[in-house]
Amino acid sequence: MKKFTYNRVLVLIICMGLFAALIIAGQRYFVESENMQVDLAVDYQSVADLADREGLDIYDVLKMTKEAGITSLAIYDSSLEKLARAGKIFTLAGSDILGNYQCGTLTNELWRQTIEFGLVEPNRVYIIGGDLDSYYDTKEALYQRLGEERVKIFSVGGIEVIEVKAQFGELMKMPLGLPRDEMNKARAAGFTILARPMNFRKCSAENVQFFFERTEHYPISEIVFDGPEVLGASNFLDLTAANMTRRKITFGVIEHFTQLKFYPQLGMEYLAQKIGKNHVARLYAIPKDEQPKLEMSAAINRWSTTDRERNIRINLLRIYEKSEHEKTLLETNMDYFRGVHDVLAKDGFTFGKASTFENYYPNVILRALVIVGVVAAGVLYLSLVSRRLNRNRKLQLQIFAILAIIAALPILIDAGGKVRILAAFLSANLFPALAIIWQLDLLRVIQYKVRIQNRTARLKEKLSTFQIVWISGFALLVTGLLSMTGAAYLSGALSDVSYFLEFEIFRGIKLTFILPLILVAVAFLQRFNIVDEVRKNVPATQQIKELLDKSVSVKLFLVLMIILGGFVVLIARSGHTSGMPVSGFEIKIRALLEQIFYARPRTKEIFFGHPAFMLAFAAFLKKFPKMICFVLVMAGTIGQSSMVETFAHMRTPIFMSLMRGLDGLIPGAIIGAVLIICLQFVLNKIYVKE
Repeated sequence: MKKFTYNRVLVLIICMGLFAALIIAGQRYFVESENMQVDLAVDYQSVADLADREGLDIYDVLKMTKEAGITSLAIYDSSLEKLARAGKIFTLAGSDILGNYQCGTLTNELWRQTIEFGLVEPNRVYIIGGDLDSYYDTKEALYQRLGEERVKIFSVGGIEVIEVKAQFGELMKMPLGLPRDEMNKARAAGFTILARPMNFRKCSAENVQFFFERTEHYPISEIVFDGPEVLGASNFLDLTAANMTRRKITFGVIEHFTQLKFYPQLGMEYLAQKIGKNHVARLYAIPKDEQPKLEMSAAINRWSTTDRERNIRINLLRIYEKSEHEKTLLETNMDYFRGVHDVLAKDGFTFGKASTFENYYPNVILRALVIVGVVAAGVLYLSLVSRRLNRNRKLQLQIFAILAIIAALPILIDAGGKVRILAAFLSANLFPALAIIWQLDLLRVIQYKVRIQNRTARLKEKLSTFQIVWISGFALLVTGLLSMTGAAYLSGALSDVSYFLEFEIFRGIKLTFILPLILVAVAFLQRFNIVDEVRKNVPATQQIKELLDKSVSVKLFLVLMIILGGFVVLIARSGHTSGMPVSGFEIKIRALLEQIFYARPRTKEIFFGHPAFMLAFAAFLKKFPKMICFVLVMAGTIGQSSMVETFAHMRTPIFMSLMRGLDGLIPGAIIGAVLIICLQFVLNKIYVKE
């Protein structure tokens, strides 16, 4: 039997790195615990529409919205189209005015005289005020957007008219800035304002100042820019940043519908860097085409999951367009707002201006120790698959020293971003593999002997079902905790505010499901012969060659194809953007697990990986063929790597990731125990027949 020894120096260094990683994890936990205030927002226009549909005064509906728990109103740039629809502004194309004159339908004598004096042009647009405040807002905005050379003011019978050189359709949709009347109503009703301005075309410094001066005396909680650019992009972002910093306004970034990073906006990352990522919050809105398909209870639970798991701190709620049974549309939406507020309060959130992370970056010495620990783990793994390297401890330490210096130096000079990413990637792959390998080595020993109180005793030839279940369950728990070492390392390598906000993300999630399988497979073949158990110490390469040379039946080939297909589906559904649909039955299972556990365990762990691990242990103890043991070990490895991969989603609070992993161990062990009992029952039946 090949015997692999564990270099104690490398193990000690790994423990030191783990200690540093746990310190970083503790700091991260406290940083995340302070970030628990959510801004509940709804569009002002949606509330106004509700009031119109119900025939109620807007102030009454605003009061009800406030009482339902909404803290901010999202106010967007106005437009001539929107103002005309509300009767606040009247806009006419010059050609329409002239057409009415020629047809004799223009009866106003003052306008007829204006036309006869040649003051109306067919390719101009003419704007008349209905609401005085809206008119002045519009005039001010048009000067800013188009300049004085394209905007002219004249009077018709004492009524001021704006003439604009512009194409009618484009002008009607042009953003005109946040309307003061909406901001006044929001402030009077006790709301803060979630500002949603659009950038100016060929934005100037004057344009940037125009926005901030218009909103100067209003309670702006956050700014979330509308459209493909942030205000000031791309030449005046410093001015935007200076204004936001002076007023202590939070910058909201919109989570992409794939739940990966953000909707791209020109200048977004530069602005976040300038104002400081400790002044940035993440916004989420349920997609417009998805919400009508969701029952209200599902939408409410969505917000709970979103805020707890993805660090969303600005919730932009959409209204429901259809009322629930025996409720008015207003009652339906007020119940929705109240339901979201209450479920988040139950989760421990408070409400108001969105909280942000402190500008957290761990101490470089702690981070360097983490990186050095990962290097030690890499060298340790190599020593456990190479017999020659395993015998040469001096060479192991020499390789470690060289690689550790190369990896740690960039970290110590406060650089090394790529080193951190590589360290996180290696952590996600190495530590689950090392945990499994240690159990394989333990199994090789206990198949022959166990050491009890300094004496050696033969392991019982026949273990009871209870003993097998207990040993396998305990092994799963120990292996899971060892795998979590990789989670601590991964978190220690990446933890900082950029990763919490997802300006930076962990790459290679799908590969973390494949590489641990390869690492464990190599180690397994170095320890066991899965082709012919009679021969000992057959190299892994020789076993692979013999496997490839074997003939297989069509039946076995089909089984292998089914297994391969299942594996492809498993990998395809992992990560952020799988595109692989989830069945309705699985959605119901997930919802049930979310109700039962603090954090829903992953199905690949609870229903697949962990039960397979226990079956693998039982198969070893029952001395099943090594090929069966190999397949089960591979399946068990998926569960272990999945536990660590959970921590690669750095936006998810570390405590929730930890609980998700631990919550999967116990039910996974229970399922595994049931399967072992069923297996034992089948084997007993077979033995009786024989």
